[in-house]
Amino acid sequence: MPLTLGAAAHSELIIKKSRFIGCVEPIAGREAATARVVALKAEHPGAAHVCWALLAGGQSAANDDGEPSGTAGLPMLRVLMHHELDGVMASVVRYFGGVKLGAGGLVRAYTDAVAQALQQAEKIELRRTRTLRCEIPYEMEGVFRRELAIARATLDEANHAAQVELAFTLPEDDLPPLLVRLDEVGQGRIRWIEPEE
Repeated sequence: MPLTLGAAAHSELIIKKSRFIGCVEPIAGREAATARVVALKAEHPGAAHVCWALLAGGQSAANDDGEPSGTAGLPMLRVLMHHELDGVMASVVRYFGGVKLGAGGLVRAYTDAVAQALQQAEKIELRRTRTLRCEIPYEMEGVFRRELAIARATLDEANHAAQVELAFTLPEDDLPPLLVRLDEVGQGRIRWIEPEE
């Protein structure tokens, strides 16, 4: 079962006067990862490199940001893979200290920065979720919301028109018992809306 992180975790290493600031954090895709890199570069304008790796299904990526090819991004990505993570980005900001580390030294530095940040991180089980949308009569809204709360579903949206249109999300494993319960309380008055393809 793949894991993700509950929150960001950090590390800091000083190796031959170079400062490596590591971070691992939950990030769902490449667009969010590139936005995070832009923010890191703005936060650290004096840094020599902001290297990163993203392990997020089909959107995985690795970037050396000017370090010799294969010495930063890919080793960081391998650490994430070794920990069986998904939806996680690792970044390392490097302030150059004036002493070259060589390819092996760089690989160790970037790998250690990510590994030490992961030691501080809370790993949680990655559960696939599903979002459903339905219409219900106004008089059912209170009961419906109560059932969603009991199932720990997240209410994403509520639109009030001729009927109440609700969208909610919950882990796929928890869906079958909730649907049985909603079918009981709904007594045929719930209209499920198919997601748009």
